[in-house]
Amino acid sequence: MASAMTRAIWNGAVIAATDTYELVEGNVYFPPSTVDMQYAKPSDTHTTCGWKGQASYYTIVVDGKENKDAAWFYPSPKPAANNIKDYVAFWKGVQIEKAPIIR
Repeated sequence: MASAMTRAIWNGAVIAATDTYELVEGNVYFPPSTVDMQYAKPSDTHTTCGWKGQASYYTIVVDGKENKDAAWFYPSPKPAANNIKDYVAFWKGVQIEKAPIIR
């Protein structure tokens, strides 16, 4: 049985990896337990989505290089987005790739 492992990679480091995630508006949202938090530094940035609520951000840091606000999550989403509460999505050059895994 084969399935796909989805990974978020930046500056050569795997920031997150999972075979289960939520896909919202074309963005892969990784479960919080699948994100390697050694690379994620809390940011003071916040934005608001009309139907998801207020997003918080992480700056991704790998080998001393920073990618400011390259990850976001919804700590207290509106009810319509409850399925992505605390899940983390990436942008700003963070590559999302799927690799087959054999079981």
